[in-house]
Amino acid sequence: MNEKFFALSKEKQNRIINAGYRVFSKNSYKKSPMNEIAFEADISKSLLFFYFKNKKEFYLFLMKTAEETTMKYLLDSGCYQETDIFEMMYKGLEAKIKLMRQYPDMSNFALKAYYEDDDEVKNELRKIIAPYSKLSTNKSLPPLDPSLYKDGLDLRLMYQDMYLASEGYMYNMQQTGKVDVDKVLKDYRQLINFWKTLYLK
Repeated sequence: MNEKFFALSKEKQNRIINAGYRVFSKNSYKKSPMNEIAFEADISKSLLFFYFKNKKEFYLFLMKTAEETTMKYLLDSGCYQETDIFEMMYKGLEAKIKLMRQYPDMSNFALKAYYEDDDEVKNELRKIIAPYSKLSTNKSLPPLDPSLYKDGLDLRLMYQDMYLASEGYMYNMQQTGKVDVDKVLKDYRQLINFWKTLYLK
């Protein structure tokens, strides 16, 4: 990668990054042309190749940026230090909303890239994803006090159910187009309050 890219203003960097996320999230790796990305970023194709030597380098850069940025936002939110599982999930959502404000197509790109099977990039993608997947909130149950929850409740299944419902809600909202983030936060708070009535004593 050309260091000239990092010499650009943050606004210009984000314009190029968001153009890449937008185009790659709509198509497979192979069917995403760099000239379309350049058009979306409002730069010439030659300038895009000045910053990134080829499509593969740009694509892997986008995936690494998505993983690093997502983890940074989640860590900064304090969700991993939260002992209340409901507040942990709400803080995690707040972090994702902040990400969406800055990178609207990042999550759709990351989801698509996760299942990308093009031989040119799939092995490198797995290497990028592996360290972060170990830290993902859906891999381990946070410390919970069983006495706070209804008797006989399988806490792991409860957590999995809430996590999958959260991810499904966010995915459906993103498929509708422009996401109303204020509505998402309001809806999610109502959902959390509903879960509390279901699971807490």
